[in-house]
Amino acid sequence: MENASSVTSVILTAFYEMEDLKYFYFAIFLLVYFAIIAENVILIVVIYVHRALHEPMYVFVCNLALNELYGSMALLPPIMSNLVSETHEVSLPCCQAQTYCLHTYAITEFTILAVMGYDRYVAICHPLQYHSIMSVSNVYKCVVLSWLLPIIAFGMFFVQTLNLILCGKIMERVYCSNYSLVKLSCTDTTISNILGLFSLFVYTLPQIIIILYSYVHILRVCFHSKESRMKAVKTCSPHLLAIFNYSIGCFFEMSQSRLNMSHVHYGARIFMSLYFLIFPPILNPAMYGMSIQAVRVRIFKLVKIEKSENSSSFT
Repeated sequence: MENASSVTSVILTAFYEMEDLKYFYFAIFLLVYFAIIAENVILIVVIYVHRALHEPMYVFVCNLALNELYGSMALLPPIMSNLVSETHEVSLPCCQAQTYCLHTYAITEFTILAVMGYDRYVAICHPLQYHSIMSVSNVYKCVVLSWLLPIIAFGMFFVQTLNLILCGKIMERVYCSNYSLVKLSCTDTTISNILGLFSLFVYTLPQIIIILYSYVHILRVCFHSKESRMKAVKTCSPHLLAIFNYSIGCFFEMSQSRLNMSHVHYGARIFMSLYFLIFPPILNPAMYGMSIQAVRVRIFKLVKIEKSENSSSFT
């Protein structure tokens, strides 16, 4: 066992399984990172530039894209750096910083999705009061809450992890997580595990209640008329797909980190741990960009303008 005072770094052993094809994986992660940056930046720019898109729904979509850039920045550059590293060793402060960023990303993502669900409920169930309920001040409050709640709530819990004395330094992952750090502790982690499960409910239960409340009322309205059903399908489809995609990723992460998955292939476990950190950021902007007509039209116009400018420069 390592001396507690000497543990200043952790070794991410999952990278050893990728050693033979590390440059191939590096290229894949680099392409994924560029795709995430391009998709989300284009979506943010289109929403920011066109004043017609300065509506609550698009403001929340924009914040979702910002959060996905934040989460991807905390995940992919360190993974690519560790892939080409000889030791796959990460300093403890960097590991702790990555843990904080990835967990706040995850909580913020779910919180914004919950707020977006409530926005769709107001738009469908109370269309005449929509702009009074989702006023500029209320939208700003929702946005600030979506960012501050995870930062403060997880920060208060994460202090306990930072105070743990670590004896081990082997982490069988490609990135740092809170549960993996807790498992490296010298002391009994029963209280930490109980607090971790309790905090999981604190971080997710309010959002689940908001989403369920919103969609129960949306379903009730859908039974009234065909027009209501069409409006609900049109406006809620990308949001439901985003929630479904995020939920699958969380299920994969919880399964492979909390359960005994030794019977599952190592590559499958790496994929499961990365799903909710890679697929929502790469799929959500595509779903919202293509599903929402107002955004789709403006993206196509932007692409056409760039093409016409490029063609004119050659003439």
